[in-house]
Amino acid sequence: MNKARFFDLVRSYYPISPESEQAWSDLLKEKTYRKGEQFVTEGEVPRKFAFICRGLAYQSYFPPEGEVIIKYFFPENRFAASVAATMTGTPSQFTIAFIEDTVVLEYDFAAFRKLAETHHDLALFYISYLEKHWILEKEPLEIAFRSDTATTRYQQFLVSHEQLLPRLKKYHIASYLGITPTQLSRIISGN
Repeated sequence: MNKARFFDLVRSYYPISPESEQAWSDLLKEKTYRKGEQFVTEGEVPRKFAFICRGLAYQSYFPPEGEVIIKYFFPENRFAASVAATMTGTPSQFTIAFIEDTVVLEYDFAAFRKLAETHHDLALFYISYLEKHWILEKEPLEIAFRSDTATTRYQQFLVSHEQLLPRLKKYHIASYLGITPTQLSRIISGN
């Protein structure tokens, strides 16, 4: 069931052949992570990507000041990875941890890249996915974080992450917005 949903999503980005699906399917391993477990640990070289079948993860880092900053949420039907570190084989600057018990389909990135060399439809899927989620979605967010007020960022978060709100704690939202939980409480109460 999870693999069928996975490939339905893949095909929504680019139509892949049955041969490519089978080759990629052979790499996929279903795994369950418990709330609080980590998929990627800051400072370690990550090797895998994970597709979130059920559950929720987040990407975070610790700046020198010591307060965790959440950079990204990975809900169902999204790929979770420290992309740059995995691609370059360097230590991750981020941690990816699970907010809930989570079921994923994970695969070795190097093995996928080898498949993409011979299965060009997989390469085209990969390009399409990265363009949409790691370029087109991220650029406006980066601009908003530099130019918008915390109140505006919160209002935009309510719209863009509406389906996640019941699953998040206030400190998750505050950390994502780059403010303290007290500041978030003031914004929510309108003070």
